[in-house]
Amino acid sequence: MTAPTAGAVFGRYGLVLLIPAWVLVAHVLALLTRFACDTGWTNSILLVLPATLLYAFACSFSTYYMCRAWPLGQRRGLSIVAVFATGAVLAGAGWSALAALWNAVLLSFGVDWAGVAAARPALALMFASAAILFGLAALGHYLAIELARVRESERRALDARLMAQDAQLRMLRAQIDPHFLFNSLNSISALTGIDPQGARAMTIKLADFFRQTLCMEADRKVTLEAELALTLDFLAIEQVRFGERLAIEHAVSAAAARCLLLPMILQPLVENAVKHGIGNLREGGVVRVQAERIGSQLRLLVENDIDGAGATQAARAPGGGMGLQNVRQRLAAAYSEQAAVHWGVQANMFRVELILPAQTPQLHEAGAAQEAPCA
Repeated sequence: MTAPTAGAVFGRYGLVLLIPAWVLVAHVLALLTRFACDTGWTNSILLVLPATLLYAFACSFSTYYMCRAWPLGQRRGLSIVAVFATGAVLAGAGWSALAALWNAVLLSFGVDWAGVAAARPALALMFASAAILFGLAALGHYLAIELARVRESERRALDARLMAQDAQLRMLRAQIDPHFLFNSLNSISALTGIDPQGARAMTIKLADFFRQTLCMEADRKVTLEAELALTLDFLAIEQVRFGERLAIEHAVSAAAARCLLLPMILQPLVENAVKHGIGNLREGGVVRVQAERIGSQLRLLVENDIDGAGATQAARAPGGGMGLQNVRQRLAAAYSEQAAVHWGVQANMFRVELILPAQTPQLHEAGAAQEAPCA
């Protein structure tokens, strides 16, 4: 990782904010000089202020580049201390010499309010102050550089997380059962001769479903209402193929419908319900989708009928299918420990429960607002 630039460390207004700070330091030193040398306020301020402002820029930039040349973690601690101790002594000597030269110029004017006659205490004070300020400036630069690196690491981690979510969403799109498309096309072909209007309606639903899935972005959440509409489109297409064998029920509260969640988080669950549940039942069954908001949590439930053998097989499955694993990984990446996935069999029903943080468009950050519909 490259070292942060001066702009990254100071920020847009960092250099401007340094000037008032150093002016305050100059006034404190001028006050100490006045009492140490028993001189006037004007004499002390004329001696200290110009030299301090010049030293401010020299100290700030020299310590910054020294911190870059001797980064923490890449150099031995004793060598860093030795380098900056030497730099502090040289900085103090240079500042004292500069102040002595400037004092001589002021005394050459021959006026009472310029120059300090007995300047030794002031020069000693400036030497000690220069060394201390040099060390403090170095410490501040190290802290600022490390802070900039932490922010850069967080930014890169966030970018990597979003890229991973995009990859997961693309993988999920690729995992949409190809047989679903082929079976849908076969159903459309069969309907063409006996029910042209039904074939046309199914074609429109199929086109709408794929258009909506292709325009989604993994880092932009959608409302449960929009996600449910997409899920019902998927089930409506499957219902044309299965006919009366597939029944659909859904119950979503108004508070839950406004909550935000990851796009295409329900689709793999209902696809599993149709493919592994209803598809194996000769008499068919029901796919139910339920959702409610309980305090700060959003609870989603997808369940479907299964036969006895399917119930035994599902109960023995250690990690669920690929769709469940995909859902679990996406929730973990997006919500960490705040989300959970549970599944199991109860009375010939396979149930999947999702527990998520209840987020709404008003409370959600602007960068993850509701997904805009495709044109």
